[in-house]
Amino acid sequence: MTRSLAVPLRIETTDRERITEAVEFVRSHDTGRVLAAMLPDLTVAEHAAIAAHCRFAHTAVLIFPEEPEAIDALFAEHDLAVVSAGPSTVVRRRLAIRHGIPDERMPVRIYRSAVPALDGSPCEIEVFALENAPDEVAAAERVTGAESHLAMATGPIDEITLTGLRALFTGRGRMRADGGGYNPHEDTTILYFACTGARTQPYRRLELHVAGHQPQVLSTHTLESEGPAQRLLRQLTGAWATQALAVAAEHGIADHIAAAPGVPIAELATRTGTDCGALTRLMRYLLDLEVVEPAGAGYALTDTGALLAHGHDHSLNSLARLYGGAFYESFGALDYAIRTGRTAFDEHFGQHHFDYFTADPDRAELFDSAMAASAAIFGHVGHLIDTSTADTVIDVGGGNGELLARVLSANPRLRGTLFERATTLDRARPTLLRENCLDRCHLVPGDFFTTPLPPAADIYLLSRVLHDWNDTDCRTILHNCATAMTPTSHLYIIERLLPEDNSPSLVPAWDIHMLCNVGGRERTPTHYRDLAASVNLEVTERHDLPLGFALLKVRKRP
Repeated sequence: MTRSLAVPLRIETTDRERITEAVEFVRSHDTGRVLAAMLPDLTVAEHAAIAAHCRFAHTAVLIFPEEPEAIDALFAEHDLAVVSAGPSTVVRRRLAIRHGIPDERMPVRIYRSAVPALDGSPCEIEVFALENAPDEVAAAERVTGAESHLAMATGPIDEITLTGLRALFTGRGRMRADGGGYNPHEDTTILYFACTGARTQPYRRLELHVAGHQPQVLSTHTLESEGPAQRLLRQLTGAWATQALAVAAEHGIADHIAAAPGVPIAELATRTGTDCGALTRLMRYLLDLEVVEPAGAGYALTDTGALLAHGHDHSLNSLARLYGGAFYESFGALDYAIRTGRTAFDEHFGQHHFDYFTADPDRAELFDSAMAASAAIFGHVGHLIDTSTADTVIDVGGGNGELLARVLSANPRLRGTLFERATTLDRARPTLLRENCLDRCHLVPGDFFTTPLPPAADIYLLSRVLHDWNDTDCRTILHNCATAMTPTSHLYIIERLLPEDNSPSLVPAWDIHMLCNVGGRERTPTHYRDLAASVNLEVTERHDLPLGFALLKVRKRP
């Protein structure tokens, strides 16, 4: 039946604009330009590697026509014609979940038309159409454009290569998994990704359109996909995770599981002095946090969970207890720090955290143990430091000597000095003795603000010292180091480095920790270079370390 031309089609302006935008985008882009727009943080070589397996395939939009003829009319406005049409499985399901409406009320169809890309390669515009949609669905989707996306297509591809592509998108590509599915009508696997940073082009979602069924990769991708509410809820419950891990560390749960994987919960409760029913519920949460995994009648530790056991070489047990203890308590006063710019810990406990922890032997031991646990991560620092012409090394503010011990162990001909407060030096002797280097060490009491540093050492170390202080105090510390150094001395600084841009990093969280609990801050590489330059020092090398840390090599300016 032919529609009378006397009765004009009713086409929403938003639908018309979306299709016009999609057509114009295809005609002005090719694979390289799409990759540059959607994955700007990847290198040219990484773009080329993706392009070797994928090509720009289509733009996609969702519209809500009142009559089927509207699709033909909208395509005709751009001298296009529908070349294929069929039911949509994936978008129909996404809409049903998002709006809480049964699938059968979401009869989405896909219409395609060929539109050559900028370089002349085959490409399409893909239009998802939901006729007679509920008014609230159409109104919401027209505002958000949540289903608008660009697509890269692959031919048949093996699981390993597809896993690598997906990891590149969600890793350095800074995209997050955003759902997907399998369309049996076309025998294609769909993986959606969403941008996490600012983008200037109109599309913030990318589809990887994979020929064939990829159930394993799809399962992994789906598990990583969360909606905004899910993500926010997971973030809001982060405090619960902190306490669960701290309690597990406090009760030695990881130690007992490490000693007897699969031990029944009832027996684990007896060994740890906990309530069996409550422990059962805690273990289920630790399973969700990927700290444990099912084994036998109980659980075994994952690689992550193993770090909570005291016996692990890089145990973070004490760090978990510290973060779940005083620091957790003071984080409840973060609002004070944000409002005033002053340290919430000082306000909450009535004293600076250094004074708070040194005032009580048990607290001091926990703090030193936690700092030593972090220092253990830097085991290979001793091999990164240039000791070819060095005989002496001084660790300034080196805590209980964990880092100095590792540097001396890696360089047997070095002699060391630990420069610390007298109360801390007493706790350093066992560490240095354990590593068989106490006989090569001098323990010198002092305050790096007021006590002159031992002069003329070949190497000075400042590990996680500067981030505790404001810029003025940092200049004082660096000036005192520069005063002690000779023209051939080197200063090595270990700190977490904030990215110069907004790229993903662990460090912003620690920057807030420094604001709330310590009174210092994390800094960018440029910030540290400027601080060094202000006291006639210069950064000459940088070596990246685990967990956002870096080793900066510094010398006196010639």
